[in-house]
Order: sequence, then C-alpha cells, then structure tokens
Amino acid sequence: MTIVRRILPVLLAVLLLCACGQGAGKDVVSEVEQEVEQEVETVVEEIEPTPEPTQTPEEAKAMASTASNATKDAPQITDPSTWNESGKKIMEALETKYAPYGMTLQAKEGKPYFLAVNRDANVVTVYTADEDGRYTVPFMAMVCSGGVDTPLGYFATPVDYQWRLLMGPSYGQYATRIFDSYLFHSVPYYSQHKDDIEYDEYNLLGTSASLGCIRLEVVDVKWIYDNCPLGTPVLIYADSETPGPMGKPGTIYTDPTDTEKRGWDPTDPDPANPWDDAFETGTTIRSQAAWDQWEAEHENWQSSLTPTNLQGWSTDSSIAGTRG
Repeated sequence: MTIVRRILPVLLAVLLLCACGQGAGKDVVSEVEQEVEQEVETVVEEIEPTPEPTQTPEEAKAMASTASNATKDAPQITDPSTWNESGKKIMEALETKYAPYGMTLQAKEGKPYFLAVNRDANVVTVYTADEDGRYTVPFMAMVCSGGVDTPLGYFATPVDYQWRLLMGPSYGQYATRIFDSYLFHSVPYYSQHKDDIEYDEYNLLGTSASLGCIRLEVVDVKWIYDNCPLGTPVLIYADSETPGPMGKPGTIYTDPTDTEKRGWDPTDPDPANPWDDAFETGTTIRSQAAWDQWEAEHENWQSSLTPTNLQGWSTDSSIAGTRG
C-alpha cells in the first residue's frame, strides 16, 4: 500500500500532462517520466536490498561454537580473513623482542605447535608452521587464567602428568610443565575427583586468577596434553591491548547452587559429566584445520581419559585454600 501511495500521484500527473497536447507539454512529460523511473528504482531497491556477504563455513563455525557455549563472557573474535597476516606480524615482533631468551620461530622437528601465552589478556594462541617452516599460522585460541607471578619468557615443555598435586593442596588434570613450578593445568580440584572442581575458581577463567600457572578448560589443557610433545616451544608474554590474532574466546558459567553440575568442568569429555555434550568443544576459537582435527580425533579421547574418581574427599567453596 505504501508503494502505491508513492507512485500514484506521479502517474496521475503524467496523464494530465498528456491531455494538454503537444509542444512544451512533451518536455514536461519527459521530465515526469524520468521522475517515475527514479521512484520505481528507489522502491525496488527498498524491496530488494543488497544481500549481506555470506560467511564462509570457517567464519560461521568459529562464531557459532564460541558464541553458543559462552554463557558468561561473549567471545571477541576477529575477522578470520585477517588471522594469518596478523599472526605473522605478532609472532615476528615477539621473536625480535624475546630473542635474548632464545626465542625462534623456526619450526622444530616433531613439534607441530608453538604455544603463545598472552599473560595480560589471558589467552593462549596455538600456532603451526607456515610455508617457510616458521610458527606464524594461528591454529586455535584458548581462554586461560594466569597471574601476576606468571613468568615471562621462552621455554620448552619438559614433562606432563594426567593429575598433578598443586599447592593448597589441590589437584590439576592434564598438567604440562612449562618451567620450574609453572604448568598448564585445568582449573584446580579439591580432590582427585572430576566432580570436585573449585567451581568458584572456574568462573574466574579469562581473568588473572592463578598463583602463576596457566589454567585452562579441560578440553583445551587435554588438547595440549595429547597433541603437544614434550619439548614443545612456549612463549609467555604480556600484551593487554591485543589478545592475539584470533581474538579472545568466551567463558562458561558454573552455577554455584547447581549441586549436580557445579563440580564438573563443562568441557570434560568424561561420559559421567552431567553437562550437555555440546560443551565438549569449549569456547575455543578454531581455524578450519583445527575443526578438521577435532572432528577426526575427539571421539578417540575416551581411550586417554583419566579415571573419574581416584582418591580424596569432596569439599566445597566455603573452604579456602591455596590454589595453583
């Protein structure tokens, strides 16, 4: 109806002018005809707007996974088409800065990944080698929690553990040592029970919350445990402005009043986990190569799971302790 109201007065004007005969009327009619054409084009544009560019499967998947699982903090994902260029720029700048620590981007034989930990942004970005054999290609980004005591520098992983005793005492799953007493590990557990996580601490993921170790979701720390051979290079650096080339993943909220779920990391692939299986992907931002790896391998994770219950007694968050 709105379209008819806009065009009808112009059409009436054309009919009236046509009735006026020849001469100057023709010029006026011509002008009115042009006006009618312009009006019709405008209306057509309004009816059929230019469609927005369709996201590539990689873009859509990266956005959907991190957004759907992020129930606490939304992900901050950069444009996937910029990942490789940005990754190369960031890593080359870090190589120059941390050269005194011995850092090099030259890929090591048998070490397919480089783990770059941005302590200030609480993001771990995993890199793979480019066509020149240098670790500059962003593979995935994981949300983490470091702390003010997390050391900066260039390291190589020396040892790993399915469970590791931490300060407190507390316990971490799928721990990989970075340097000295600093490790990658899950959010701490009160005991070696997978349903006994320090759930208040889990809700701090993505912030500076640890005593110096790098805490991660189980899905991410287990990926490091399974896919990063000992000797994998690790850089810990500080950049509060740029989390990394892929952005910063979101986080998942554990309700402290939900006694069924609160003790579990939502991303733990253990079949006993009461969380929905959809949370197994975590909030990780993945490249297409990382998604292909996930789809090909994650079902085999069952063969390398830690036992659901080992030892210890369950406690709750009212008991304060020193945490890793």
